[in-house]
Amino acid sequence: MNHPIVFMPRHANADLFNTDNYEVSTNAEVDAMLQENAVVAIGVSGGKDSQAAAIRLIQYLDEIGHTGPRVAIHADLGSVEWVESLPVCERLCERLGIELIVVKRAAGGLMERWETRWKNNLARYESLECVKLILPWSTPALRFCTSETKTATICAELTKRYPGHKILSVTGVRHAESSARARMPISSPQPKLSARKCYGINWNPIITWSTPAVYRYLELENEPLHEAYTTYGTSRVSCTFCIMGSIGDLIASATCPDNAAIYRRMVDLEIQSTFAFQGNRWLGDVAPHLLSLEQVHGLQEAKRRAAIRQEAEALLPAHLMYKKGWPEAIPTNSEAMLIASVRHTVSETVGIKADYLEPTAIIQRYIQLMNAKKAA
Repeated sequence: MNHPIVFMPRHANADLFNTDNYEVSTNAEVDAMLQENAVVAIGVSGGKDSQAAAIRLIQYLDEIGHTGPRVAIHADLGSVEWVESLPVCERLCERLGIELIVVKRAAGGLMERWETRWKNNLARYESLECVKLILPWSTPALRFCTSETKTATICAELTKRYPGHKILSVTGVRHAESSARARMPISSPQPKLSARKCYGINWNPIITWSTPAVYRYLELENEPLHEAYTTYGTSRVSCTFCIMGSIGDLIASATCPDNAAIYRRMVDLEIQSTFAFQGNRWLGDVAPHLLSLEQVHGLQEAKRRAAIRQEAEALLPAHLMYKKGWPEAIPTNSEAMLIASVRHTVSETVGIKADYLEPTAIIQRYIQLMNAKKAA
């Protein structure tokens, strides 16, 4: 199948104003590891930034005479991936003449991780191991979708393949992507690459590139873009529906027929859990035409139940909330009565068979948890 090359619109005299030099950003530690011919492992997702990083970096390694191992590595997140992402990575690596390693989380993809997390969170709530019901989704503040399904699996594979080696784990991260990434350094330690006597760091070689520069570079290199950009009009490639995706990208992703099944599965989890996919933004509202009538009604009911749950849990005082080292105190009789009332409401609203629904049982449970913490 031929894939058309589609790029950002350019001014007729764009080359007159193009001052990009497509520099590879390095520092003393990166240079030293390259001189020692460390392993260079380029993380590829199918997105434009990893494409640009991979092509430019292979050029750079040739320029400096690097003779160490070079591979690309792709973390396959399962059903949440664009169908086209892996083929884009395969074509890129075929062009560059490097091996593509594909890794997957042994316990399943990201959707399975979210579903299992919800099941476990229900069990925690039932046994009063948390005060408020915990959402199933990853969040910008808790990105286990990246740390567990990408970073951990990639690092485990690299240390297994290259025991005792120094490893440069490359990403296409750029300062221009977000305010958080604007503060990121050229390189940083990666503790997960310390197994099997390895030593590794994260390296962001195109960190200073602008977004237009990435598109211009790929145009110069004749590298086709992912269909998410060219056919469906997304601004980035990650999961089909990303917890950090803009509303525009979510809507665009929903126009791809390949993404309809995972969309409905994710909305099912919103309905079951009463937690919206992105804070107060319900994924089910993005493309309701893709839902069954039962799901449409279920989503409306989930929103109603979510409002009741949130109103009840808002009554809980801050000092009783879960945090590291919880529990720190035994609730008073009046606090235990409040907790009991909230647990009754949440359990009935969400459909949870919770234990510890009476004040006396709640106080005894806290005493049990405090004693277990002391013993530990």
